[in-house]
Amino acid sequence: MKVVEYVAPLGIDGRRRVRHTRFEAKVTEFMVQYEIFVKGKWLPVVRYDTSHGYAHRDLMHADGRKEKIKLLFKDLNICLTYAENDLRANWKNYREKFLKEVGRR
Repeated sequence: MKVVEYVAPLGIDGRRRVRHTRFEAKVTEFMVQYEIFVKGKWLPVVRYDTSHGYAHRDLMHADGRKEKIKLLFKDLNICLTYAENDLRANWKNYREKFLKEVGRR
């Protein structure tokens, strides 16, 4: 079993946190999360993971709510790739929406 874990910068105030476990070439669990530094602390904005026994996306809101959306891919390798690609393509949109919510608080 191999565990890969890293944190990479994303924009001026964000980072992408990744952790996945593989057995041979097969992903057995994963977590990909976009976080931003707001008001002196790191806050999760969107997270893809396999907690709760299935692959899903949690979209966080500034008021603490989470929107959970099940990923429909059966292969966790594909889910992990999808999550990483989604964050690369859409982190700016997630950031803008979250910061607007923070501004309303």
